Amino acid sequence: MENGEIPENAPEHCPGPQSETAGKSDSCEGCPNQEICATAPKGPDPDLVAIVERMATVKHKILVLSGKGGVGKSTFSAQFAFALAAMDFEVGLLDIDICGPSIPKMLGLEGREIRRSNCGWIPVYVESNLGVISIGFTIPNPDEAAIWRGPRKTRLIKQFLRDVDWGELDFLVVDAPPGTSDEQITIVQSLEATGIDGAVIVTTPQQVSLIDVRKEVSFCKKVGVEVLGVVENMSGLSQPLSEFKFTRMTETGEQKDMTEWAMSYMREKAPEMLNLIACSEVFDASGGGAAKMCNDMGVPFLGKVPLDPQLCKAAEDGRSCFSDDKCRRASAPALKMIIDKILAQKNISTENGA
Repeated sequence: MENGEIPENAPEHCPGPQSETAGKSDSCEGCPNQEICATAPKGPDPDLVAIVERMATVKHKILVLSGKGGVGKSTFSAQFAFALAAMDFEVGLLDIDICGPSIPKMLGLEGREIRRSNCGWIPVYVESNLGVISIGFTIPNPDEAAIWRGPRKTRLIKQFLRDVDWGELDFLVVDAPPGTSDEQITIVQSLEATGIDGAVIVTTPQQVSLIDVRKEVSFCKKVGVEVLGVVENMSGLSQPLSEFKFTRMTETGEQKDMTEWAMSYMREKAPEMLNLIACSEVFDASGGGAAKMCNDMGVPFLGKVPLDPQLCKAAEDGRSCFSDDKCRRASAPALKMIIDKILAQKNISTENGA
């Protein structure tokens, strides 16, 4: 347990050997280190001192959180980073989703590795002003699972914050895993002394997602992190009518492709329809969606991002949706408006730098 580190054989919810409750909390029962922790001298975590020094060159730190997985949080984090870099900010994207790191894929960096220098780990760069760190760069086989308990996750997150040579950054965007457990607690405790600008929470419109987002908002309030706002992602399908596939159900229950007929009919009878964007609700938002939840909980509602197949394709291809003409018809404008709101909240000019 050198330097106050949590030992490998500690229980999942170990409070840490430097905690005032070390060796005394309920989670310490049965731990082989219980007596050592209870009697060991307490003091400041030396890792936190090193993290404060390292983060001194980072102006703004924004967490991207979600209550539930699969809501598009990492997609938002990736496009947020792309957008900031396109504004000529110096940007770092830190992926602390230890068990499901998708950021390397979404930034087009699969197969890349982290290099080391005398100053520490060097981020993998998408562009000269957009660097990325993820556990995904340290796992040779992308199919290999990271079967880690909380203490090991905690050590890696601290190491990312302490040992990565980010250089001078305007923004550090942190893509956290869903929930309110070890990773979220660690990142908040590690960065609180350096100043966290706030958290953006991503959700989908239906109640089954919003139930968990309420817990995420509550978590932020308890740990003193400002909620910059909530993004309602996948807020209805939005797609040009000309990109739809049309089918007809036969008497035997099979689907017959009618796309060619439908396109030919529209071109002949109503060509103006081919310029329309079709919209449809995918999730049940009858409960008022994220906007109502934000009103109930007193946090900002940042806006809605439609379920756009072109945005999904951009994420799969590891590129920015803002440079894609097809994304500019639906998802890119929605994301741009949300990002502008976040910067306006922190009084950050897109012209004069952070």
